[in-house]
Amino acid sequence: MTLLHRPLPSLLLSTASAGAAATAAALGPLPVWKLSDLYEAKDAPQLKQDMEKASELSLAFEAKWKGKLAEAAASTGAGGIGEALKEYEALDDLLGKIGSFAGLTYFSDTSDPANGKFYGDVQAKLTDLSSHLLFFALELNRIDDAVMNACMDRDPSAGHYRPWIVDLRQDKPFQLDDKLEQLFLEKSMTSAAAFNRLFDETMAELRFEVDGERLNLEPTLNMLQEPRPEARAKAAAALSKTFGDNLRVFTLITNTLAKDKEISDRWRGFEDIADSRHLANRVEREVVDALAAAVQEAYPRLSHRYYAMKAKWLGMDQLNYWDRNAPLPETPNALIPWKDAQNTVLSAYRDFAPEMAEIAGRFFDEDWIDAPARPGKAPGAFAHPTVPSAHPYVLVNYMGKPRDVMTLAHELGHGVHQVLAGEQGALMCQTPLTLAETASVFGEMLTFRALLEKTTDTRERKAMLAQKVEDMINTVVRQIAFYQFERKLHTARKDGELTAEQIGELWLSVQAESLGPAIRISEGYETWWTYIPHFIHSPFYVYAYAFGDCLVNSLYAVYQQAAPGFQQKYFELLKAGGTKHHSELLKPFGLDATDPSFWSKGLSMIEGLIDELEAMDTSA
Repeated sequence: MTLLHRPLPSLLLSTASAGAAATAAALGPLPVWKLSDLYEAKDAPQLKQDMEKASELSLAFEAKWKGKLAEAAASTGAGGIGEALKEYEALDDLLGKIGSFAGLTYFSDTSDPANGKFYGDVQAKLTDLSSHLLFFALELNRIDDAVMNACMDRDPSAGHYRPWIVDLRQDKPFQLDDKLEQLFLEKSMTSAAAFNRLFDETMAELRFEVDGERLNLEPTLNMLQEPRPEARAKAAAALSKTFGDNLRVFTLITNTLAKDKEISDRWRGFEDIADSRHLANRVEREVVDALAAAVQEAYPRLSHRYYAMKAKWLGMDQLNYWDRNAPLPETPNALIPWKDAQNTVLSAYRDFAPEMAEIAGRFFDEDWIDAPARPGKAPGAFAHPTVPSAHPYVLVNYMGKPRDVMTLAHELGHGVHQVLAGEQGALMCQTPLTLAETASVFGEMLTFRALLEKTTDTRERKAMLAQKVEDMINTVVRQIAFYQFERKLHTARKDGELTAEQIGELWLSVQAESLGPAIRISEGYETWWTYIPHFIHSPFYVYAYAFGDCLVNSLYAVYQQAAPGFQQKYFELLKAGGTKHHSELLKPFGLDATDPSFWSKGLSMIEGLIDELEAMDTSA
């Protein structure tokens, strides 16, 4: 299929400018994803037909199986649990396809009221249909363990879904009766889902004034990587002002969602504020606690030490908070064209395994990527798996910075993972978040190492190493600080609603601890918690980044030792999807996340890169 590119629109900034035009020319044509692989349009006849089909099948499934699963567990073949699971999986795929199209359409331009209405209407319809399917998991979990095990042993069609059934039964202690579960599901549309949408639409509408230009979030954040100190300072001031101007709505959203979660956790019987996330990630609380403790203990050796070095490189006693990601003087200033970014990532993937590059190449060739930064588009980057019957999509906001190339490598790693795991089918393809970051971070590491090996200039090598260290600090130290902020916030919220000032104080306390004395945290930074989407969409998600980075550091060390059959083992890990626990997946590599020394090994790689930078300083 021919790749159809669209040029970066002049609406990169809300006012047309020569700078935007120059950026567009430098980056070259940027692709926009082709959502017609799902449906042609919001009013496509096929979408309408699939909505009607989903409604009919959901009602028919409920009528056929509700109240009869215990009897079905005693049957084999027709009328058995295996048949029910196959029908349920097909329905899950169909509903997922519809929901994915609505979500991706919305995130393409969250400022378009028509997109908002479409997304809201589809979500409401899917929630209604899901209420007819809710009984299935609840009823399955009420079947006695011995009966269910015998059923899976006896019936191959049911045994095929054993990993999903075993996984599902971990939720059993926390499930409520059917009526309450239905109430929670239906009320989610007017509680958590509504406030998530309010956050997204508020963020999309925000504008940040810099030198008379009104920018949206991505270009403003991008200015924090500008080489000119005054540009970074102006961007930071604009961000702080707009965040401050909208503090009231972000405080309301945060308080409401924290309370909503507390109510849900209390009814379900979760002991710790993060236990529901640990359960969803299929990771033990003790493992996450060990990770967080190891990272916090390493703050002085990692972030504190590195930022002190960076302040010296930039000729400052202390870095301002907006200088944290400032480029070094050695960093090349030229923008990286999209085509160069594509070739860089695919080449690194190909050197590791041709199959990996072949899968990633399809994202470019078949228009599965949306790259331009434009007003209304969702900020940041993500890879959406959609459903196994379709294919994943990747969203980035490509601005031509070296970090954008690494973001592309990261999201394509997710995409490759999602393609491979899709072979497990709709019920078993979803990977827990802790392992979902493995392929993305590994893809980044491959790209970084490939670039570093080709760099012979000492100054450029230093800039590359420094940027990689910063990215790893952002992934590990910063995300664990985020996790600790969430823990403090959700704990404090139990005692009553929090003011914006109280939330800001919690934010500054973890930032000061994690960043260290070399970063000057001044007025304005207390509002920067407002724009982090993970706090809103996926509470306590953030530790998964640190988990994935440390895991990949250990995994990459095994790869560097030329372990026999590494690539094959790696692909088996990705293909497993959600069918295996992290301990089972890491065992072939000789790794164990429950080992107290595991996290220290991962963190030692970051420390080693800082050592290398310090040695370069000494020899200069």
